[in-house]
Amino acid sequence: MSGVGKKIADVTFKAGRTIDWEGMAKLLVTDEARKEFSNLRRAFDDVNSQLQTKFSQEPEPINWEYYRKGIGSRLVDMYKEAYESIEIPKFEDTVTPQYKPKFDALLVELKEAEQKSLKESERLEKEVAEVQELKKKLSTMTAEEYFEKHPELKKKFDDEIRNDYWGY
Repeated sequence: MSGVGKKIADVTFKAGRTIDWEGMAKLLVTDEARKEFSNLRRAFDDVNSQLQTKFSQEPEPINWEYYRKGIGSRLVDMYKEAYESIEIPKFEDTVTPQYKPKFDALLVELKEAEQKSLKESERLEKEVAEVQELKKKLSTMTAEEYFEKHPELKKKFDDEIRNDYWGY
C-alpha cells in the first residue's frame, strides 16, 4: 500500500469510529433533516468503505511474461524498465508540525473562553432572576426595601440631598 493511500484510509477509519452518529441523530427534529442525515451517513460509509478497500490492498504484480507472448519482448522490456524506474516519493507532512502548536494554543484559548462564558452566563442568569423578582415586587416595594438591596443608590441620593443638588 502506498504511504498516502494508507494514511487516507487510516484517517477515514478513525474518523468513522469517532463520529457520534447516534448523538447527532437525536438532535434532529424534522423528518427532512433525518432523511438528509441518513443520506449523509450512508455516503460517508460508502466513501469510507471504498477508501478502506481501495487503499488497503497492494496492487497485483504485473505478469510481464503474459504480455511478452502477445506483444513481443522488446516493447515489454522497455515498459518494464520504465515501470521499475518510477520512484513514488514518500509523503512528508510539513504542515502539521507548523500548525499543531497553533491549534493546541487555540484549544487552550477556547477552553478558557468557554469557562469565562459559563461564568458570565451564570452571572447573567442570576441578574435576570433578580430583575424578575424585582419586577414582581415593584408595585408593593417601599423605598427602604429597595435601598436595602441597593445601598450604593441610597448613599448617592443622601449625598445629593446633603449637597443640595436636586438635578437641575
